[in-house]
Amino acid sequence: MTLSLKETITDAMKASMRAQEKERLTTIRLILSEAKQIEVDERITIDDARMLSILDKMLKQRRESIAQFQKADRQDLVDIELAEVAIIQTFMPQPLTEAEVTQLISAAMTETGAKTVQDMGKVMAILKPQMQGRADMAVVGSLIKQRLAG
Repeated sequence: MTLSLKETITDAMKASMRAQEKERLTTIRLILSEAKQIEVDERITIDDARMLSILDKMLKQRRESIAQFQKADRQDLVDIELAEVAIIQTFMPQPLTEAEVTQLISAAMTETGAKTVQDMGKVMAILKPQMQGRADMAVVGSLIKQRLAG
């Protein structure tokens, strides 16, 4: 039996505790804390898809923070955020290549019969579960928009 993503992260936390990896441990605890908060608030047990969306959201937040810290010329804070991004990414699935993204977009557009930008929601609805955590959905959205507008 394979471990769920949450169990994998919990095991990584235990390993980090034993190895006394403070930075890694802190970031993993943040991930598990976020997951626990959602479980308590929504009275659910998180599955792998939801865990991926949590990790995706955390990565997006870190990237936005990095941009802000770079504007403020705070390299010390940029370094902390970059370290957290690297740790969070270790739990993400293998990213899709540009060719795979293009192929999935084409298949989704064919499946939905999308012709105009108004059809973008239908295409995104098909792609999001397939690409969650494996591609930047903002980039995917702009690629779809370009193809539908052109």
